[in-house]
Amino acid sequence: MSVVVGVWMIAALAAGSAVQEPGAAAVPSQVTALAGCWQGAGAVMGKPVTIRLAARPIADGALFLIEADSEATADPADQYAAHLIFGGKSAPEGAVETISAFWADSFGGDYTATGSGAPTADGFEVAYAYPDARFINRWTLGAAELKWTITMRGDAGAEEVFAAYELTRTACAPG
Repeated sequence: MSVVVGVWMIAALAAGSAVQEPGAAAVPSQVTALAGCWQGAGAVMGKPVTIRLAARPIADGALFLIEADSEATADPADQYAAHLIFGGKSAPEGAVETISAFWADSFGGDYTATGSGAPTADGFEVAYAYPDARFINRWTLGAAELKWTITMRGDAGAEEVFAAYELTRTACAPG
């Protein structure tokens, strides 16, 4: 009898692992629309770069991961990597959907940041607070392209472009 109960418990756990926990806020569709792979070019602080994104649901669909890898056009050894995690955030009935976010990159633990934002008509926006500035990430999804801009807002409130990318959907590498 205990073997049957053990098998039933394992089957129940396995079946439940493909779906987010009950009550977890859904990741907004404007975020999950980025699922797949992207490549393109842009500039970071005026420096031309190429960029690749791989985006997919994680944590049984309760969160969404975007992995970004870029390199300077003039110096392929000048590389950067970031892992961006997004989740839906519970809101009172009738309130605007919100997004919870976490940024981690190749600068290490001293430069991680939490963020928050909201969907827009054609994408979403998330702001990350750092000690010296807020970095506002605007993701705009068109019919065939993705635009990602990052502006930096200092204490005075003025925004300046930190990075801007234009990407197109591409086939994901196997594996």
